[in-house]
Amino acid sequence: MRFSGKSALSALGLLVSTVLPAMADPVVIKDVTGRDVEVNVPVEHVILGEGRQIYFLAALDKANPFQHVVGWRDDLPKADPESYAAYLEKYPEIAKLPTFGGMKDGTFDIEQAVALKPDVILMNVDAKTATEEAGYIEKLAKVGIPLVYVDFREKPMENTEPSMRIMGTLMGKEKVAEDFIAFRADAIRKVTDVLEKTNPSKPVVFMERAGGYSDDCCMSFGNENFGKMVELAGGVNMARDIIPGTFGTVNPEQIIASNPDQVIITGGMWEKYVPAGNWVGVGYGADTKEAHRKLENLTKRPAFTGIKAVADGNVHAIWHQFYNNPYQFVAIQQIAKWLHPDLFKDLDPDATFKELHARFLPLDYKPGYFVSLKGE
Repeated sequence: MRFSGKSALSALGLLVSTVLPAMADPVVIKDVTGRDVEVNVPVEHVILGEGRQIYFLAALDKANPFQHVVGWRDDLPKADPESYAAYLEKYPEIAKLPTFGGMKDGTFDIEQAVALKPDVILMNVDAKTATEEAGYIEKLAKVGIPLVYVDFREKPMENTEPSMRIMGTLMGKEKVAEDFIAFRADAIRKVTDVLEKTNPSKPVVFMERAGGYSDDCCMSFGNENFGKMVELAGGVNMARDIIPGTFGTVNPEQIIASNPDQVIITGGMWEKYVPAGNWVGVGYGADTKEAHRKLENLTKRPAFTGIKAVADGNVHAIWHQFYNNPYQFVAIQQIAKWLHPDLFKDLDPDATFKELHARFLPLDYKPGYFVSLKGE
């Protein structure tokens, strides 16, 4: 769908703030790739290169995170339909937002983007190669539209804080960004301080990415993203020395040979991607009984034959989208609780996530993000 600048702005009339904006000033922002980008801030019109970027935009603007969004990628309703439905119910005007395809798959419409006259376009760093190959940065610069890279996926433990500060500057929400960063750091210390003090033995953990999404086995994580979260939570990431980058694949023989003590599978409600798939449907307000059933079913695959984690019932599922937003500290707490239940019996990741919603997010909290064969 294409929109002219005039029709797009008309369709988005309900999203324009009724409060007169402050005068924008040019500032130079260093994005997560090290590029210096001049942007007039605070920005009034933003294009989200990925719909799931609303996760961190929402943490900065509890009142209405969509009020400055003039277009976004079309992934949120498919990747996280429950969250999208909750946002749609609260902000029905988002149904009118122009949508884009992805930069990496070549379906991003730059003409449409220019017509919407954004003050800035946000892109995840994993789209950098495709963006450069298409020459989009230069094309956008010719019409005065800056592009800024952020990252919550490739190296989230390194780039979450600078990405939140970048967003705080862009949106004129620096204080909120710093409050969020402090909250996140404190939540992580509740795990790392205990581990540093007690120095427990570390179980071997197989972290499976999107188990059941396809019939193939098995996607996993190297020494970043969920792989790094496992290490911070007091475990040994089984695939750390097998996968050289952030994402990769291990074969069933490697899993059986490693005989992991714990298995954690990421899941989501992916009916629009893989109808009736074997994925574990955890997430916002999920049916945990059904998720438990599907999790147990995944343990019957050949890759899990005879491994210790299955024999001991130490198989768990966690919301996949923790891998792509600044709420990873909740996942770190939950993983620590699974790996070291005696050390973290008083730690409540659900309460942490609930407090995050109450303090920073516009949605009411609904549990459903974790499920375990241990029933915990």
